[in-house]
Amino acid sequence: QPVTPELLVSPSSQDGDLGSECPEDRGNWTGRLDFLLSCIGYCVGLGNVWRFPYRAYTNGGGAFLVPYFIMLAICGIPIFFMELSLGQFSSLGPLAVWKISPLFKGVGMGTILIVSLVAIYYNMIIAYVLFYLFASLTSNLPWQHCGNWWNTDLCLDHHVIKAGNTTFPVNITNTVSPSEEYWSRYVLHIQGSSGIGNPGRIRWNLCLCLLLSWTIVYLCILKGVKSSGKVVYFTATFPYLILVMLLIRGVTLEGAWKGIRFYLTPQFDHLLSSKVWIEAALQIFYSLGVGFGGLLTFASYNTFHQNIYRDTFIVTLGNAITSILAGFAIFSVLGYMSQELGVPVNQVAKAGPGLAFVVYPQAMTMLPLSPFWSFLFFFMLLTLGLDSQFAFMETIVTAVTDEFPYYLRPKKASFSAVICIALFLMGLILTTEGGMYWLVLLDDYSAGFGLMVVVITTCLVVTRVYGMKRFCRDIHMMLGFKPGPYFRACWMVLSPATMMALLVYNIIKYQPSEYGSYRFPPWAEVLGILMGVLSCLMIPVGMVVAVLQEEGTLWERVQQASRPAMDWGPSLEENRTGMYVTSLAGSQSPKPLMVHMRKYGGITSYENTAIEVDREIEEEEESMM
Repeated sequence: QPVTPELLVSPSSQDGDLGSECPEDRGNWTGRLDFLLSCIGYCVGLGNVWRFPYRAYTNGGGAFLVPYFIMLAICGIPIFFMELSLGQFSSLGPLAVWKISPLFKGVGMGTILIVSLVAIYYNMIIAYVLFYLFASLTSNLPWQHCGNWWNTDLCLDHHVIKAGNTTFPVNITNTVSPSEEYWSRYVLHIQGSSGIGNPGRIRWNLCLCLLLSWTIVYLCILKGVKSSGKVVYFTATFPYLILVMLLIRGVTLEGAWKGIRFYLTPQFDHLLSSKVWIEAALQIFYSLGVGFGGLLTFASYNTFHQNIYRDTFIVTLGNAITSILAGFAIFSVLGYMSQELGVPVNQVAKAGPGLAFVVYPQAMTMLPLSPFWSFLFFFMLLTLGLDSQFAFMETIVTAVTDEFPYYLRPKKASFSAVICIALFLMGLILTTEGGMYWLVLLDDYSAGFGLMVVVITTCLVVTRVYGMKRFCRDIHMMLGFKPGPYFRACWMVLSPATMMALLVYNIIKYQPSEYGSYRFPPWAEVLGILMGVLSCLMIPVGMVVAVLQEEGTLWERVQQASRPAMDWGPSLEENRTGMYVTSLAGSQSPKPLMVHMRKYGGITSYENTAIEVDREIEEEEESMM
């Protein structure tokens, strides 16, 4: 009696008991826009509001947009598309995706370490935002006037200057604004700490805000992408509504044009400086969130034929336009503020937490209905920060559950809770009086050169070890067309070369961390550098583990470990066409594609693609003989 090959047996006619040994289904996005909005929410974060406008004005104003868009084309869009392609093709998280070349699994481990460190301090920033959000629920903002218990003799209230209508110019060089003292002396209570080595006591109000922010994050990622994919419909779109409101309010203020002119006046002589190009590349690199594993994780929950090529351009260009818009919203208000205080714009312009928690809140106090505008601004920051944090957490949880699908996937909610609690406890040091010093240290070192090494290695492994031809073939099989010469040139040469230049520049121009006038002690610098080096060290550690698991001579082991694993390829059997069918268990068919088509029905356009890919492989094999 002839034996039917296993591939020809319909799934329903196989033994039902076999299914119980399979891991639980990973799940997918439930709506068509879930993935796109999650990517937009992940990429459009706090950096778009507090880093881009400041970087633009310090690096040539409007002229900065030239290197910005060139760097977006050279290393932003190509690396973004590569990450999405890897995730969607394999349906695996940032650790398991290294079945593509097990020798380099350490890259995935480095990614998880970086994301974990960033998630700790990023949620602390969200806690500060929550603190200010609650403080805005009042008729008079607490940072509006001097005369509170936390103010010093240096505090100078601009309302008093205006009311006094003084004819002589007021010297404000040695004075401090009420908003600055509110931030440093009340919110942080930094006077209670002598430095990073003596963090002081825990600030319980900050601790409760951190607990609340972790609770919000946990409730939103409770059911993985099924729950976070729905939350982003609000958190990814609402900031745009507030941004437009702040923009309209900003440009209608007196003196707004001073700020906007300051922000956009092109200084083309800056383009001859290498620093400007490096700054543009850094802004693109961190703004798009490449290398953190978030894009790869989100794409892994897509259906196999989702058009990520289109999504890449929507997200990357949308992110750039948002940054430019935010610059108008910020600088129009700074222009108004400089006119009110009678000082140049460059004296009020700041970047990072200084802009969000000192300068902008001070500007809000000068507006009518100041608590309303303050609440809107911090609510925008909250929604911007949350969806980036969802991505960090989803990356960590997905990476580990994909490694242990049998044990952890059924308990994903409990595992997510354990991760959130662990990261909350690690972040408690950030809620102390000297917590800001630790936050600056984490911000400066956790995702510095370590992240660049991870992205450069990923790029080189995919193009050189796995092979450009093979990678393009995979994309062809998934999307129905091959990437054009632009993408191939960027992946092979331009993107890795640009990031190498970034890495070298970062090392040469290394500057010790500082916060205001405080200089970090040498041991803190060493600790920071170790944070960065540790993620890089994961790569050789992973190599050693992979080589030890193989057999033969050392060179044979390295060769075997660098080849894709046997089960590398699309996760669903119906998508494993062409060369990937032969790697399925029980496949003995000489023409696997034909068997595959008989099992899953007629020829679709994607199966036509698979036939083309098969023919290409056969021709290559013949030419090699």
